[in-house]
Amino acid sequence: MLAEAKITGDEIALRMKESKVAEEEIDRTRATFRPVAFRAQVLFFTIVDLAVIDPMYQYSLQWFSNLFGGSVDGSQKTPDADNRIRILNEHFTLSLYDNVCRSLFEKDKLLFSFKLTINIMFGDNRMNAEELRFFLAGPSGEVKIAPNPTDWLGDLEWSETYRQLHVMEEKLECFAGFEEFFIDNHKEFQKIFDSETPQECPLPGDWNNKLNSFQKMIVLKSIRPDKITLAVQNFVIEQIGQQFVEPPTFNLAKSYKDSSITTPLIFVLSVGSDPVADFERFAGDMNMTKKVDKISLGRGQGPKAQQMINDNLTRGGWVLLMNCHLAVSWMPVLEQICESMDDTKHRDFRLWLTSMPTPAFPVSVLQNSVKMTLEPPSGLKQNVLGTYDSLTEEQFGGCTKPEIYKMLLWGFCFFHAIVQDRRKFGPIGWNIAYAFTNEDLIVSRRQLKIFIEEYELVPYKVLNYIGAEINYGGRVTDDKDVRLIKTILQTYMNEDMLTVGHKLSSSGLYYCIAPGEKEDYLEYIRSLPLNPKPEAFGLHNNAEITTSQIATQALLESMIAMQPKTSAGKGKSREEIIGDQCKYLHSKTPQPFDLDFIQKKFPTSYTESMNTVLLQECVRYNKLLKDMQVQLPLIQRALLGEVTMSEQLEVMATAIFDN
Repeated sequence: MLAEAKITGDEIALRMKESKVAEEEIDRTRATFRPVAFRAQVLFFTIVDLAVIDPMYQYSLQWFSNLFGGSVDGSQKTPDADNRIRILNEHFTLSLYDNVCRSLFEKDKLLFSFKLTINIMFGDNRMNAEELRFFLAGPSGEVKIAPNPTDWLGDLEWSETYRQLHVMEEKLECFAGFEEFFIDNHKEFQKIFDSETPQECPLPGDWNNKLNSFQKMIVLKSIRPDKITLAVQNFVIEQIGQQFVEPPTFNLAKSYKDSSITTPLIFVLSVGSDPVADFERFAGDMNMTKKVDKISLGRGQGPKAQQMINDNLTRGGWVLLMNCHLAVSWMPVLEQICESMDDTKHRDFRLWLTSMPTPAFPVSVLQNSVKMTLEPPSGLKQNVLGTYDSLTEEQFGGCTKPEIYKMLLWGFCFFHAIVQDRRKFGPIGWNIAYAFTNEDLIVSRRQLKIFIEEYELVPYKVLNYIGAEINYGGRVTDDKDVRLIKTILQTYMNEDMLTVGHKLSSSGLYYCIAPGEKEDYLEYIRSLPLNPKPEAFGLHNNAEITTSQIATQALLESMIAMQPKTSAGKGKSREEIIGDQCKYLHSKTPQPFDLDFIQKKFPTSYTESMNTVLLQECVRYNKLLKDMQVQLPLIQRALLGEVTMSEQLEVMATAIFDN
């Protein structure tokens, strides 16, 4: 991308020369263009790295170039070169974020924001590679654990914390003296450990001023790793802005505008998602309902789908091919069809596809398409915001009793967000993670309008029954979850909801606002916190500890997978780091267990079932130990070129480098 940008810069300079522009102005243009080209290169490599996470995250250089061209035309113009560069970089970065986000699953949106921030900081020489590697992979090697001076960390937690503190000071210059300071002032660090918002707490002493925000995240990871995702959010906001942690709401009309005859639209499916209803509503809005052909792919459906495409290319209809992942053998044909399309066909033609993530999907089609994911937005605020943003004026206020309708609609929308977002708490949220959909809310909203208009008094009992036992409850199978969903809906569907200021949580952050215009609700929703506390769901603050730890682990693992396979910083090379770790691990690998001795010492008996488990685990562990004794020396030899670096050895070497 950078090479192409330089060529473009040279072409501009050549045209200026032909127009007899002064040499100084030509040189200035070349210099002006360089930082824009460099930012473009950084952003392009960021989206290329996403393919490591999911095979559906594919983007072409042509798509990227068109997006960049749109930013050049659409961003604010100014005669000041430096200001113009800043505006163009900011506009294109945000445009890229918005366009890529619509094709990402919810779990990967913060990951993309973090990766984007890190790459931009590397491009600006504001990120230390060794610090990033330590933050992602953690400490490696053997550390002699010092005595635990604290009364607030258990021995296991202290062991892990001390390892991080010791290696931090040993490998990262900015933490010189931090280990001793921590031990001497551990009571001050207890405040961070006990805090509900440790990511907001300043560090004790002068360390709060000595360390930058990323280095503070390294400290937080050693004390409260469960809050790293929230700290990453704050870090992204600080570095590139709030808008990069608030993904745009799903907008099918906007995606359609970016498509063309030769640019298909792809719904990337997830468990429980069904975009067909949204597609049909949009087709109705575009007066295309009678010009839509749909087919679910599978055995023998390929020729029918091909005929549909050929027919609609000439008459200007839409074709929806559902479940492409079930027709793997037909995907090469689909690729040929997409490559053969050109702009000479009917301009109204559009090809719509749905598919679960699969490596068999044609890469060329993915790269040159408009990809969309249809999942409930992550977070209570984003969920409710997406719901209200998608409501039409008729759906929002088209009722003979508008005040009652708007206040109870708020209850149903809030309930919808609560039951969906509770899934992030795992078994604490629901015994079974149910796939509630927008259709559940749409049906409930329509029924709410009917009952309010046809009854003099609001039938709360009926609304609770059809909501908790039919519309949403039809999916609920666990008997405890049945009780739970009834209780939750009763909280938001009662006569108190008609009282302005009625609290929906103990904190009072969530409440019933006065019925007004749609924009009033959107303004209130935007004022809500980005990360709701468990109290919003009626849960204890400790409910999110395990969930947050899992989210942190997933974020760091995905970031590691996206990192370039090169050395980190000015120290040892990647090969030297892997070689040293292999030697260390090999020297510490014990001999396999003596199974005969274990069987005699711990014989299998009816009263001692653990003896059977012990022997089974020793058999499994011996396989691992034998593999380590063979493979670790092989990796060292492969690094020296004495044996071939096989795919298996390469995977092991990468895992060792990633710690």
